[in-house]
Amino acid sequence: MSTVSASVFSRKNPFPAKHVLNRRLSGASSKKETRHHEISLAGSGLTYEAGDSLGVFASNDPLLVQEIISMLGASGEEAVSGNDGSSKPLREALWKDYCITTPSKEFLAALVAKEGPAASELTELTQDTTRKKELENYLWGREIIDFLLTYPKLFWTPEEFVKCLRKLQPRLYSIASSQKAVGEAVHLTIATVRYETFGRKRNGVASTFLADRTGGSLVPVFVHTAKHFRLPEDPATPVIMVGPGTGVAPFRAFLQERKTLRAGGKNWLFFGEQRRDSDFLYQTELEELQSEGVLTRLDLAFSRDQEAKVYVQHKMREASAELFAWLEAGAHFFVCGDGERMAKDVDAELHAIIARESACSPEQAASYVEDLKHSKRYKKDVY
Repeated sequence: MSTVSASVFSRKNPFPAKHVLNRRLSGASSKKETRHHEISLAGSGLTYEAGDSLGVFASNDPLLVQEIISMLGASGEEAVSGNDGSSKPLREALWKDYCITTPSKEFLAALVAKEGPAASELTELTQDTTRKKELENYLWGREIIDFLLTYPKLFWTPEEFVKCLRKLQPRLYSIASSQKAVGEAVHLTIATVRYETFGRKRNGVASTFLADRTGGSLVPVFVHTAKHFRLPEDPATPVIMVGPGTGVAPFRAFLQERKTLRAGGKNWLFFGEQRRDSDFLYQTELEELQSEGVLTRLDLAFSRDQEAKVYVQHKMREASAELFAWLEAGAHFFVCGDGERMAKDVDAELHAIIARESACSPEQAASYVEDLKHSKRYKKDVY
């Protein structure tokens, strides 16, 4: 492995990496498009630990860039300020420098100022601070191009337009590999975002960049360290991992690492998705790890395979006594995935299990959970 200092490449100076593998994980009948990506770090000197994330600087969809240029009545060659202050062609700035999907507050304010009374609904929502939720609901599913199409007669100079845009930020993805197992490579597990609103097809910037647009081009990347989401230092310590959907990514890395190190600690994974036949991500790998004894226990929750939906927290409840026994034996408890609902439901079930199995009050269960957090045995990577 390269001995070049890892500090050479960073968020401010990303490494131009080769995207060497792009494979669909979910089946053809799945309602989701989940992909396994492999990126080469050869020659970068970049190192990572299981639990870290990879930052990806994606570029925008050239077709959307061209549509915006056309709506501005521009050629794309006009000189504008890039996000670093340097002068560059409008097309390049829209492609690599700015967020051209979600409208910024500055864009909405400029739009209202230009359109005046004709944009009455938007004017009311943006100027009344008590209607923040209404504004969010109004904006959901709408992109900058929608407003340009709705108000086609408005005149924007290219420089004025880009000044209203936010910088295009890198996306962070949980790393799905252990460097001890894969060397100068990094694996990612990404759900490709595609949906339709207001009669238009929408695409997630980074997920479709990796799924559709990297081709033979290089992908600018950097390692984002997550010291809060590490395997226990003692390899004999048991771990419980709850990672439905793409939340399985860091736990694939954990299992690879523990297998490579021949760690003696027991490993328990709760994985969930919609349907077993089309959404069981890394099925062959996980079943092999289980047969080898690396994965001590695998509990599966496929929500749409029966009339009543079953989620990972329901599987935790079914295994209540054993889960509590693992915690009492010093297990570390990890959660990765959706922070809006899943992580909250898992947390509530964890409290309920502790209260039930130790016959204690809700307050005492909450204190137990706080002790887990304080001792860094309850760790989350949610988004």
